[in-house]
Amino acid sequence: MSEVNEIIDISVIRSILPHRYPLLLVDKIEKVEKKESIIGIKNVTINEEFFLGHYPDHPIMPGVLIVEAMAQVAGILIYYSFEEMEDKLPIFTSIDKAKFRTPVKPGDQLRMKVEIVRLRKRISKVKGKAYVGDNLAAEAEMMFTFENK
Repeated sequence: MSEVNEIIDISVIRSILPHRYPLLLVDKIEKVEKKESIIGIKNVTINEEFFLGHYPDHPIMPGVLIVEAMAQVAGILIYYSFEEMEDKLPIFTSIDKAKFRTPVKPGDQLRMKVEIVRLRKRISKVKGKAYVGDNLAAEAEMMFTFENK
């Protein structure tokens, strides 16, 4: 098991993921254990574009975007888990067992923990959990394949 010791900031995240505003949903990576697990952070603010239409009088982060945030964190884990990934793009291919437990609101910090279930270059499977504080907000199993950039 090999750990990435430094915090991965937004500039490095942007060099790995192709997503950009408003769909880049990862602000920081706190810990990576290659081929094992990762912890990523999304700071949820009222300035998010989706709050304009998703319950504007009672803003809640859409569950599909919480899953997308977990998938982006998983993409970073997969990137660090294989050698020579600079020209590869992890593609989210399936989701299973998604559950939404606690609403995520402006001002919350979404802490996502993703673990490898199966790691293969052809198709990889991960399990993700998203927390607000100690409360489980969402969880899902996701699968990825790869494309050339």
